[in-house]
Amino acid sequence: MQAKETLFADLVQGKAQQFQVPLYQRTYSWTEKHLRQLWSDILEQAELIERGEKANTHFLGSVVLAPSPLNDVTFARWLVVDGQQRLTTLSLALAAIRDHIRDASPRDAERIDEQYLINKWQTGSDHLRLLPTQADRPQFAAHVRGPLTEQAAGSGVGAAYTFFRRKLVEAADPAAPQDVFRIEQAITSRLTLVAVTADRGDNVHRIFESLNNTGRQLSQADLLRNYLFMKLPTRGEDIYETYWLPLQGSLSNEELEQLMWLQLVLDGDDRVRRQDLYAAQQQRFERGKATEEDIEGYIRELHRSAALFRRLLHPEEEPDASVRAHLHRMDAWQAQVTYPALMLLLDRRERGTLDSSDTARAMSYIESFLVRRMICRVPPNNLNRIFQAVPGQLPLDVPVADGLRQLLSAANRFWPSDDELRDKIRKAPFYQFGRPQQRKMVLQRLEESYEHPEPVDFAAAQLTIEHVMPQSPGSEWLRMLSEDVTDGERAEDLHSRLQHTLGNLTLTAVNSELSNHPFERKQGLLQGSHLEMNRRIAATERWGAKEILARADELADRAVALWPAPLHGVGRAERSRDWHLAHQVLAALPHGTWTSYGDLAAFLGSGAQAVGNHLAGTPGVANAHRVLTSEGRVSEGFRWPSEDEGGDVRSRLTADGIRFTVAGSADPVQRLTADDLALLVAEDDDRTEGDVTAQRSPGGSQGEETRADRFFRQLAADDSPETVEAVRALFAHWEKLGGWIGHGAGQVTTSAFLMLGEAGAPGRGIWPMTLYPGGGRGGTAEVVFQYMAAREPFTDRALRTELLTRLNDMEGVDIPEGKLDLRPNVRLSVLEKEHNRERLAGTLTWFRDRWEERGTA
Repeated sequence: MQAKETLFADLVQGKAQQFQVPLYQRTYSWTEKHLRQLWSDILEQAELIERGEKANTHFLGSVVLAPSPLNDVTFARWLVVDGQQRLTTLSLALAAIRDHIRDASPRDAERIDEQYLINKWQTGSDHLRLLPTQADRPQFAAHVRGPLTEQAAGSGVGAAYTFFRRKLVEAADPAAPQDVFRIEQAITSRLTLVAVTADRGDNVHRIFESLNNTGRQLSQADLLRNYLFMKLPTRGEDIYETYWLPLQGSLSNEELEQLMWLQLVLDGDDRVRRQDLYAAQQQRFERGKATEEDIEGYIRELHRSAALFRRLLHPEEEPDASVRAHLHRMDAWQAQVTYPALMLLLDRRERGTLDSSDTARAMSYIESFLVRRMICRVPPNNLNRIFQAVPGQLPLDVPVADGLRQLLSAANRFWPSDDELRDKIRKAPFYQFGRPQQRKMVLQRLEESYEHPEPVDFAAAQLTIEHVMPQSPGSEWLRMLSEDVTDGERAEDLHSRLQHTLGNLTLTAVNSELSNHPFERKQGLLQGSHLEMNRRIAATERWGAKEILARADELADRAVALWPAPLHGVGRAERSRDWHLAHQVLAALPHGTWTSYGDLAAFLGSGAQAVGNHLAGTPGVANAHRVLTSEGRVSEGFRWPSEDEGGDVRSRLTADGIRFTVAGSADPVQRLTADDLALLVAEDDDRTEGDVTAQRSPGGSQGEETRADRFFRQLAADDSPETVEAVRALFAHWEKLGGWIGHGAGQVTTSAFLMLGEAGAPGRGIWPMTLYPGGGRGGTAEVVFQYMAAREPFTDRALRTELLTRLNDMEGVDIPEGKLDLRPNVRLSVLEKEHNRERLAGTLTWFRDRWEERGTA
């Protein structure tokens, strides 16, 4: 047996060879969580290449190889005993790069193919340099050979390839562009592997077992603590009692590790990763030949900084009211990325070079930077890098607060101007960007700006975000909107464009009472609100497009006053960023789905005509042909951007899994709305915002309506008695299976969750679907594939696919496979048919059984 460190390029390129995954190996199983971590490591290496740093390669893991029985002199064949997930993923990443650059750099695309993916002169399966296990071979071959076919959809391999195609589009972000060839170089020449090559007589399975029997690893904080006290042979006991025990008592192990990392950043090391904390700090001590006094000084400094760090974690410990208010808002925003800058400010104040007034002013710039970027839909990908660089880049020739504003105003920081802020408040779907608590904080700050003499206690009030013009408008709302339409726009299109904008949103504690009622009924409830913004809405005579835009302008004036602007002279590429977001979401369209110009425009906060013009005039936009008219037809003005791409559009759509009706329109079931598009590019935290929604319904006091009662009252208002009784029977069956029914609170209408797991701790449980009353359109069951994908055992795409297939066995249900990572809806009225009730009951029993088996697999 031989073991040596190697690079991916050295392992796979060169002579004709093939890496074969044996049949007994499991299929490709990396989830998006694994892919995101790998992509982060790749981008980090690409940045090091850009800076010209040759060291600091990233260790990816081991690959265990054994000679294949079919090996011969002219064509080497290796069995992949361990490491197939890494090899498959890297190969798919390179296939995605090849396809990303094919139009612009065909020769480089061919080079990538021949160096890493194929054996040019071999045929059949020997043509592939990596041959996955049989279950994955058709999908993998389709992505390596192209073009993609129906056979390639719906697999983990296909999902990984789509992930990299999407991330390559994101990497072209004008705010932080990444050169695609540096990304290729990072994959092939900066990710190291240990290749363990066995001889024919070696027990490769014993090697595999030993490599995977690593046990629980020590944390970075554990390693550094042990190192520190190893360096304190004579003074360790006293320092441990005096400084370390209090330090360890005030912070958890994870918090202590974060503080140690922040200490390095505050010292100017803006490149250190938290996972490299131990090695980086050890190198500093060894390089400086640290004495016991130096080690003691470092621990004393940690002890001092811990009190400051605790104020970031627990803002109530901050003595100054103004600074405390800013820290509370940063905590509510979950702005951990800003910790390096916030710690610097608190440290400077502690040392006497900054007073509390200027500390608060500097924090207002940080808050504005975050809020304006969120409202203007600037992706947060590079926030870590921006704030980690603050201590080392802060100008030395100006006061700290002014220097911070100057630093954040730099051209590559993308701090939106007043004009852009006003424009986005009018047009952008605010409700679909950022995290829920961030959206709520923006509205809270706007309400506070009215400085009402009897302000609301936001900490005690149970406020949620309300759409004044509802998300599901009834006929009266649509009639009102029809009075405002221009240029042939439909009332439905106007609603889609304005419903999620800031001008149509407010805070209220009576969402359920407001529901989807006409504006006249909402006026009375809003008039009695303690919030000034609600009383102003109630004072208007109607609530249509003109009123929404007028309120948007009013809120924009307040936003400009609340959140300071960057310094003048900051250039922005606003439109290119908007179109970058369009390219990003189109690249993420799942197989078998399409969207319309209007849906894409509503998602972007743009106009359908502008979207059509851009797609028509911009070559190389992935999936541009899958943007159709609202009727599901190819636009008369659609043209392929290049002659080479060409071909019949409908044939291409059919190959992409799009079905057509007898009338020639794309199947409306496969259409992705603006809300669906928002889910495709949602931040990871947003994808699980429903985790904390379901709780066991408390019983009401005598005469008080419970959440369950309210759910069925609202359901009965729109659905037939047969549907209502079918839902009651469904709940009874679920409880018989050992589940429980949770009900959401504070929503426009209530909801019911079919929960498994510990009551009151839904993050440790799971639910297959959420039921909603219809609000005038009939009740629905939302199948939460997106949430399931983060919970075992349904991280396995095959299980989610089986669930989809079982649901589609119900008459009247047709969920396209392209919505397997979204939250498609099923009408509750289908439960009126007995055979549908029986099939759903069987499906839920199957779901429960898979959940209970998760720990025994």
